[in-house]
Amino acid sequence: MVDTQRPDEVNPWLTDAVIVLALLGAAVLGANLADPDGVRPTDVWIALSVSAVSCLALFAARSRPRTTVAVTGACAVILGMIGYVLTPMLLAPTMVALYWLAARVPTRTAWIFGGVTTALVVGAAVGVDNLDRTVLLRIVGPALWLLLPLALGSRSRIRHAYIDAVQSRADHAERTREDEARLRVTEERMRIARDLHDVVAHHMAVANAQVGAAAHLLDSDPALTKRILAELQVTTSSVMLDMRDTVGVLRRGVGADGEDLSPAPGLAQLPDLVRTVAAGGLAVDVQVEGRSRELPAGVDLTAYRIIQEALTNATKYASSATAVVRLGYDRTRLTIGVTNATTEQPDELSEAAGFGVVGMRERAESVGGTLRVGRGAGGVFEVVTSLPIPVPMQAATTGGTT
Repeated sequence: MVDTQRPDEVNPWLTDAVIVLALLGAAVLGANLADPDGVRPTDVWIALSVSAVSCLALFAARSRPRTTVAVTGACAVILGMIGYVLTPMLLAPTMVALYWLAARVPTRTAWIFGGVTTALVVGAAVGVDNLDRTVLLRIVGPALWLLLPLALGSRSRIRHAYIDAVQSRADHAERTREDEARLRVTEERMRIARDLHDVVAHHMAVANAQVGAAAHLLDSDPALTKRILAELQVTTSSVMLDMRDTVGVLRRGVGADGEDLSPAPGLAQLPDLVRTVAAGGLAVDVQVEGRSRELPAGVDLTAYRIIQEALTNATKYASSATAVVRLGYDRTRLTIGVTNATTEQPDELSEAAGFGVVGMRERAESVGGTLRVGRGAGGVFEVVTSLPIPVPMQAATTGGTT
């Protein structure tokens, strides 16, 4: 991060000492100058003493700007009252004090203090009996020289306030970016956890059904048992490959080392899913209503995972060997219904299914859809979800005009 601290803020006492010494030199020179008529005040030691007090008071300008302005202003008034022409060399301590006042306090306060100080100093410079041809010089000169540092100090304060605001916004953006990154990591891990659950639960349910069928048919039909065991090998190989791809994302990051990860599954892989489930003993009838079309990636993945989880539950809990998957396409929504006969009650099934029903509902809601689980007509158990399908802008405009 770039260091925005100014040099005068690193060693303030050293900076102030240099300024005080320079102003003392200017005061000595200013106290020995003659006025336009060639008259030089005789009490030079008084002017030097007052100027020294005024300069030394600047050491407190950073911490007590109001007090410093009062002291330096009083010293300038004294110099004007004893007859000195208030040149910038004699007014320099007051000018520096006014600058720090405007840079440290609110603008309204600074200009009130500065206005009062300017009026007093100008009044002392003009006097009552000195209304000669130099009166304009004694009024305009001190007034301009004292108002200038007020304007510069106010501008400096506004600039520093702006820089502080920008720095605060940058710090806030940095913190927000870190929080957002952590949130995205958490969401990605939750998504991977859901995918891992879907993969493992689905394949293990099918494998469990295959093992049960093989054990049951081992003596009566060795040939069928051999075929089921061969399909079991394919099922377990699939789950290991899916787990490797999913867990590999956590180990190396998505697309690291230039590797192309397999695309996320979708309804295009539904026939493969049906064949896998059928190997576990559950026949699935897929019915499509409406014209099927390409879906957004998120909706496509969500639809596939919900069907996969519903068929997994049907494989584990269905009392019949059949299930029906209905896909209904309309202009703006995709409706999915998975039905089967089950011996479990809906509440018992939800509890037995663990995170399955919860995961399906979360997936549906993540893309703006809804999901309902329960008994349908005829006592069959059904999972019904409705997922939105974004309408292309051109199609929406055409439909609106016709």
